[in-house]
Amino acid sequence: MSTPIRIAERLVGRDQVPFIIAEMSGNHNQSLERALEIVEAAAKAGAHALKIQTYTPDTMTIDLDEREFHISDSKSLWAGASLYELYGKAYTPWEWHKPIFDRARGLGMIPFSTPFDDTAVEFLESLNVPCYKIASFENTDLSLIRRVAATGKPLIISTGMATVAELDESVRAAREAGCKELILLKCTSTYPATAANTNIMTIPHLRELFGCEVGLSDHTMGVGVSVASVGLGATVIEKHFTLCRADGGVDSAFSLEPEEMSMLVVETDRAWQALGRVVYGPTEAEQRSTVFRRSIYVVHDLKAGDVLTRENVRCIRPGRGLPPKYFDILIGRQVKQDVKKGTPMSWDLLG
Repeated sequence: MSTPIRIAERLVGRDQVPFIIAEMSGNHNQSLERALEIVEAAAKAGAHALKIQTYTPDTMTIDLDEREFHISDSKSLWAGASLYELYGKAYTPWEWHKPIFDRARGLGMIPFSTPFDDTAVEFLESLNVPCYKIASFENTDLSLIRRVAATGKPLIISTGMATVAELDESVRAAREAGCKELILLKCTSTYPATAANTNIMTIPHLRELFGCEVGLSDHTMGVGVSVASVGLGATVIEKHFTLCRADGGVDSAFSLEPEEMSMLVVETDRAWQALGRVVYGPTEAEQRSTVFRRSIYVVHDLKAGDVLTRENVRCIRPGRGLPPKYFDILIGRQVKQDVKKGTPMSWDLLG
């Protein structure tokens, strides 16, 4: 196994339970009270970390509602809004960060954030976050990546839309700037994403290509894709989280509700436990079951000298007799003693 990455008090790696991140994003609907309720629900569901995003509308874009600054794609969840308007609804006020982080820590979770510019990194450093996340849409912003990497803290980068060449530039920039603990998350940057467009077979390739921990930032509905990704080596799973999709919110449509998050935690744990190692033959737990295999038994009373036939010996359960592979060899042989019906066949019975 590779050396695990330490994020605060938790280890992340293939020999550890998958690290589950609940992403609040803008699902607080501009209510600090709701934000804190989301934190509490995530902790109750068993999430290991609580992530938010650190920006303001002005650090993301300009206040202009025309051309490319207007979301005109009718398939978008945010169609009809300007970028500035969207970020105004979605951003987490910076004065909320400390109470959110404090509540998360108090409930045993690891709080951290995605910064979108240098001012956000400086602010998050003042709050002593234990790690950072780079969003898919910023994974080509090498200046931001270098700034975050220079903190020396573990860095998670989502890979949505990035080519191999772009990822190579991002990883090199991170490592050259001081990042020693890197996690790449396979991500499909559609909201929601479909299972068919998720391509989680990329996960082991990412690990091999870049020699780092890998995981999944999952925008699909449900938990199936995330659970499957664990089988391919994902050690980190990030899912958007809300109290109730019906309450609305910028990301609520593709967010998990508390019962679903709880299911994600349980099922990814089960998937990880099931990986085990390459094993053949009965495991220790299976030893008790070997008795229920088929074996060769005498099924009629026999007298000394009787010949074994296909009528008086059979391959049946349980498994106390000779293995079935010897059946044909036994036919025609004589028993040297009286044998009662239900006696497991053994070589000692033969003359």
